[in-house]
Amino acid sequence: MQTWEEELQAFRRRTKKSARAWEAAKRRIPSGVNSNYRLVDPYPLYIRKSRGSRIWDADGNEYLDFNMGFGALVAGHSHPILAKAMKDRVSNGTIFGYESVEMPSLADHMARRFRVDRLKFSMTGLDGTLFAVRLARAVTGRRRILKFEGCYHGSHDALMVSIKPRKEVSGDPKAPNPVPSSKGLLKELLETAIVAPFNDLDATETLVLSHADDVAGIIVEPVPMNMGYVQPKPGFLEGLRSIADEVGAILIFDEVKTCGKWYGGAEEAFHVRPDIKVLGKSIAGGFPLAAVGGKASLLDQVVPGEISHAGTFNANPVSITAGLVTLTKILTRTGMRHAQQIGTDLAKGYRDIVEDHGLPAKVPFGGISGTLHFARADVTDWRSFQNVDVGQWWAYYLAMQNRGIIPMATGPDEQWTTSVAHSKADLSRHLDAFEEVAEGMKKGHAKMSIVEAV
Repeated sequence: MQTWEEELQAFRRRTKKSARAWEAAKRRIPSGVNSNYRLVDPYPLYIRKSRGSRIWDADGNEYLDFNMGFGALVAGHSHPILAKAMKDRVSNGTIFGYESVEMPSLADHMARRFRVDRLKFSMTGLDGTLFAVRLARAVTGRRRILKFEGCYHGSHDALMVSIKPRKEVSGDPKAPNPVPSSKGLLKELLETAIVAPFNDLDATETLVLSHADDVAGIIVEPVPMNMGYVQPKPGFLEGLRSIADEVGAILIFDEVKTCGKWYGGAEEAFHVRPDIKVLGKSIAGGFPLAAVGGKASLLDQVVPGEISHAGTFNANPVSITAGLVTLTKILTRTGMRHAQQIGTDLAKGYRDIVEDHGLPAKVPFGGISGTLHFARADVTDWRSFQNVDVGQWWAYYLAMQNRGIIPMATGPDEQWTTSVAHSKADLSRHLDAFEEVAEGMKKGHAKMSIVEAV
């Protein structure tokens, strides 16, 4: 590996058209990106095409992609079965203003696969978590939602709290301050949030009991994936189930990411059943689709004039066909086992290289995802994530890109995704690149920050 400055110069030489595209985009698009999380130093890549496990940037550089659309592409880029089905779908209508005849089949498959009685389709994970919070408040008649410090549930006002808060404003680790993650949030809405430390069951119980009569719901990523990849401690999810039952709150699993890590999602992995699940990301092979599913006793209350659920593009035929083809023909148990084996082998390879080179790093993983934390201790929550060496991670990420590998999603708070399209040859090439990069990781790093400015 070269020095940080040499790697940065090499990146700039390789990606001149991305730099020009960024400058052009900034003339009309603030920061040149349409999700603030895509803005990175020195500038974001601009992509021309993708297929299978590969992606090509504006300059024609080819990369092995282990970002995979931030976990949305477990089916791979432009899977041929999906591509053919979608050509047929588009030629026969893209939106009807009515329900698609395929919708009941997809609903039935998802209900069985993810162990829910009923579900409602929407377009994005943001839509889903927004509706789940509304549903919890409606059926309980309460105001407050408990969420966990460092967890991200979409950029809507009710949950844009303590996503990446700075230490100096976060308060007591056992009872964190609700910190707004953007300007423009109403103080009154912020005050309905209770923020708890992930993996600390005692602290969570204390916080819930202190507001027992006003807690509508507890929302949690079963595996937080905006701190890298954080496994729940044994008994933590079971404890949340018990706490919710004790106070009559709705337990919501935000499975926008985890529903695509195991065939049956987090319940299959951890054997804990929430009241509501929010499903999304990978379920439509790269097309926008999400769903909120759960108990019949809750979802059957969603009727006109009582609990609102609406959207012109909800369950549109393009998304429904994409979901049905993806889940029944591509992300089968066999397909998921393949992706998981590649993911497991990638994590084991990373751990061996980390150990061989004496890097101060941890490699947590599970399902088809994992991450590289440049930290000496395990990351178990947001506070411990802040001990991750962010500059070291960016040096690694830039060096891997220069070797034709996008090793994971953009940021040390993200993770890799392995897909049905990844092969053993892809795995070997990824690990060979990391082997080359690893020895140089002790030679210095950039100083960067991962926390929100607010």
